[in-house]
Amino acid sequence: MGKFLLGIITGAILIVLVGVVGFFAIASLKSKPPTVADGSTLVIHLSGDIPERPPVEIPLPFLGDRPSVTVLNVWSMLRRAAADARIKAVVLEPEGAQIGWAKMQEIRADIETFRKSGKPIYAFLKAPTTREYYIASACTKIYMGPVDTLGLKGLRLELTYFKNTFDKLGIQMEVEHAGQYKDYGDMYTRTSMSTETKEVLNGIADNVYGDLISTVAKGRNKELTALRAIIDQGPWLSAQAKQHGLVDELKYEDEMFADLKKFLKQTEIKKVSEHDYVNVPDASAASLDRIAWVVGEGSITRGDADSDGADGLQSEQFVKTLAKIGADSTLKAVIVRIDSPGGEVTASDQMWAAMNQLSKKKPMVISMSDAAASGGYYMAMTGDTIVAYPGTQTGSIGVVVAKPAIKGLYDKIGITKDFITRGRYAMLESEYQPLTPDNRAKLREGIDASYVDFVKKVADARKKTFAGIEPLAQGRVWMGDQAKANGLVDELGGIDKAIELVRKKAGIPATAKVHLVPYPGKRSLLDFFLRSSSSSDQDARKQAGALLSGVGVDELKTALKDARLRVWTKGGMLKMMPFALEFR
Repeated sequence: MGKFLLGIITGAILIVLVGVVGFFAIASLKSKPPTVADGSTLVIHLSGDIPERPPVEIPLPFLGDRPSVTVLNVWSMLRRAAADARIKAVVLEPEGAQIGWAKMQEIRADIETFRKSGKPIYAFLKAPTTREYYIASACTKIYMGPVDTLGLKGLRLELTYFKNTFDKLGIQMEVEHAGQYKDYGDMYTRTSMSTETKEVLNGIADNVYGDLISTVAKGRNKELTALRAIIDQGPWLSAQAKQHGLVDELKYEDEMFADLKKFLKQTEIKKVSEHDYVNVPDASAASLDRIAWVVGEGSITRGDADSDGADGLQSEQFVKTLAKIGADSTLKAVIVRIDSPGGEVTASDQMWAAMNQLSKKKPMVISMSDAAASGGYYMAMTGDTIVAYPGTQTGSIGVVVAKPAIKGLYDKIGITKDFITRGRYAMLESEYQPLTPDNRAKLREGIDASYVDFVKKVADARKKTFAGIEPLAQGRVWMGDQAKANGLVDELGGIDKAIELVRKKAGIPATAKVHLVPYPGKRSLLDFFLRSSSSSDQDARKQAGALLSGVGVDELKTALKDARLRVWTKGGMLKMMPFALEFR
């Protein structure tokens, strides 16, 4: 009886939820598109993740903030605002934007392009870090509150290692890799950086810090040596930041808008939010040349088109998207935007094959975002032009296999296993025992073959010899400008550069406007509910939960919950970047 009542109550709750979702979904469909008044100021908030792929749109106001705008949205808004006579100014409010260096370079370049219109763009900073300040340094004026702190204090790269923790738990992580720099898995097998890791990360630190110094110095009209000295004394209180010329005004937000109103000679500031402006209809879009903007974002795994793909880049879904684009005669060209650290070998190869097929049907250019490394670089090997930002993490041409041996943990908690096997290598993937020398040799055979295939594909696509590419491979991560110098990418730039290049390939006149058509497009809440996660994803999450139970170290939990665990739990060889850079 109790279960029956519980079922009735659960069903009633689900009916109510579906009804509420349906009501707001219908209401959103019937609502009028936003409009822009003459003399408006576009206010752009940059916070949290700024994805490449449109997030799920939830038409439920009581569920909190609206979905983030995408990188393409920011690019589009600033270009439209520059030409839109109704928009008189832009206010940028970056706060806690969780993005990589390449996306920061894109947004900053977009601001510089907007400034050519002659319209002002003010930045208002709240507890800014180096990341927010880097972006804001391109603005006409920078405001901060009178009582605040500017966290401009340099750069730190740190890696966390869990070998000692795993030793205590009785877990032995088995890692085999092709490429001396392919140090993916070191966090579980070492207690500190290897010589190769230090070499790569020192190069990245020099690259990023050099860009920070030169870019901010140019934006604030300072000498490089002077800015270095200033940063060495940071962080700064508001008054100190203004004294050193890092910000222009110390005022509250309403006072900043009052200054802008005075500058524009208006009686009131008519604000339009980024969420409204991005949804303002563009009447001219239907008559423009259409270019597909295909996003491949996240860790690469196998997956079908019925799964929601929210956790990464699923090969089968991506392949079907490319096939759809190839069959669409209204699309003149394709820009494939990659933001991926790599993933499974088989999934990467499936997407590589589909990319090559599409390249034969449509003019194509590859645009790399924060990361297009390992499997993310592999899938780009079509022979088409590759554009990367100076701060893009790319390359990492290598292969790795990792598996845990947890007999020690089982011994601690009283679990034993017994086996009956047939076949010489039947125990190869067992999590119970470490690899035997014979099993390890068999594993190396596959890894080495996959590595040779990877290098060969790169050599063919980049029109180089195997011997010319192999020294640049070895699993090493290169920043975009380093990759350009080594011939691994063709051009440095962002969205504008990719459009310029694909125009030429497609024969679209430089003066003709184009319309970028995003793939995948916007996803509604209804889409989200109709798509269910694949069983393999659910299995991966269950394994993650089991592995995390009883572990009380927050950093370890965070590391294990990373999308890489989802890739690992599916097994097989990986083309995966060895580390993830998170700029805080």
